Amino acid sequence: MGVQWRWVVLSSLWLAQLVKQPTPIISVSSGLLRGTVSTDGTHLRYNGIPYALITERFQDPQPAPKWEGVLDAVNENIRCAQRFSKTWITGYEDCLTLNVYTPLDLNRKPYPVMVYIHGGGFRDGSGSPFLYGPEYLVKNGVILVTLNYRLEVLGFLCLGIKEAPGNMGLKDQVEALRWVKQNIKQFNGDPDNITLFGESAGSASVLYHIVSPMSKNLFNRAIMQSGSAISPWSMQLEPIKTAFKLAEQMGYKPKDVYEVLHIFKKKTIMELLGTRVPRREGDTILSENIFVPCIEEVLNGREQLITDSPYNIIRNGSFNKVPIMMGFNSAEGFMFVGKENDTTISKFNVFDSLPRDLEFPTALDKITTSQKLTKVYFGNLENTRGALDLLAKYEGDAGIVYPVIFTADLLIRNMDKPVFVYKFARDGWMNLLKLLYGFVRYSGATHADELFYLFKPEVTLPMSFLEQNVIHKMTTMWTNFAKFENPIPCINKEFLIKWEPINPIKPELLVIDTEFSKETLWNDEGILLWNQTYKEFRRKK
Repeated sequence: MGVQWRWVVLSSLWLAQLVKQPTPIISVSSGLLRGTVSTDGTHLRYNGIPYALITERFQDPQPAPKWEGVLDAVNENIRCAQRFSKTWITGYEDCLTLNVYTPLDLNRKPYPVMVYIHGGGFRDGSGSPFLYGPEYLVKNGVILVTLNYRLEVLGFLCLGIKEAPGNMGLKDQVEALRWVKQNIKQFNGDPDNITLFGESAGSASVLYHIVSPMSKNLFNRAIMQSGSAISPWSMQLEPIKTAFKLAEQMGYKPKDVYEVLHIFKKKTIMELLGTRVPRREGDTILSENIFVPCIEEVLNGREQLITDSPYNIIRNGSFNKVPIMMGFNSAEGFMFVGKENDTTISKFNVFDSLPRDLEFPTALDKITTSQKLTKVYFGNLENTRGALDLLAKYEGDAGIVYPVIFTADLLIRNMDKPVFVYKFARDGWMNLLKLLYGFVRYSGATHADELFYLFKPEVTLPMSFLEQNVIHKMTTMWTNFAKFENPIPCINKEFLIKWEPINPIKPELLVIDTEFSKETLWNDEGILLWNQTYKEFRRKK
């Protein structure tokens, strides 16, 4: 009988772990809400909090309306409408929610706040804890906020008119930051200590907020992981032409932007997101990111996110100068090559894949440039099908590594705040993207591989002591930056090397691996060639 009773007690305790315990009710600007205590008892979770309202398709967001009663903030599965496959569109148009995760101990001074913007090429993704679990970061004494924002044509149709001004997805993010600034005190967060961070398109978004007057005073530090608003895939250069191309793919021949708007507003989400503008033959997968941020027209009575290019804004010095930590992964391109197929790989050529933010005065300039790049990246190889590592280096350098390095260099020359630069090179079993795309035999970390050393996905993954050690060091550095503006404030038994901000004379980055090391920022032949190419041919507008 005693054994049975002990079994009942143990079973009850185990079942209690599966039942989500509610948090105390708190008050935010729109009403009352309560979340849940995490099953392991380490933190509080508030999921699916509305931060803004979409009143009309393609319009700027409005502050969230008030609700009656107590909102149970427990919905972890909200995502903005996006194409999962050719015949499957998932998510909603009414999707502007965020998630707040706080340490369980509230009897202390306010916590630093880290607001994360997800990546996905401005086409897909969400702030869901399925991928972006808070456990690793929150245990280091910070509050984590993740969010959704409108994607693809719904978030980035840019017609230059008040009915579709552009950058709606970025303006959603601004509204989320305003909500955090106004309400995070209720979660014991410090509204004067907010670190904005993101990966890939989320990283590019962070730089857009750095250069936007709309985001002034909404954050205090910034972390950019493998993306820049100066990347060729992160800006529409001819947004109206892009919108017309999509309408034509639907079988229309619109006469003006108002007709385009009318067509797109009457379409279902399936029709709108299920239609694709085909990429140019010979180009890379990143060229398919076409509905992305744009330079806005100045419209009376409207806030513009940006009215000039990020490159020009930083060069002119008129941006939000905050301490920055930024970097890239050592083998960025494998994820992009993994998304290609045999046909696109066989038709790839450098001439047709030159980034869209390059502009050549003559055909000879373009031919000569493509020949130089071909020689550096592919040597005398005529067919890239059997040289995926070379193609990955080309795609990764052009789309991620060079823009990140150039952005870091540009920032330190135009502000007096520190810029810490890293290269993530850890090659282990938590490099899930590289494993997923079948590049296990190649060394290095591909695009987004660092995420699983910062966030705990809901899928249980086996990990070695080495992985646990890298996770500990990564999350410590990221949260140290949020707390102290310095990822490694002092050398100790865990961190045997000092991470210094880069300087214009001898810039060095930190290599993050099982053991840390340093290397110079400009140390790669391909990166130096891209720099020379952009000096000569960077598009002016």
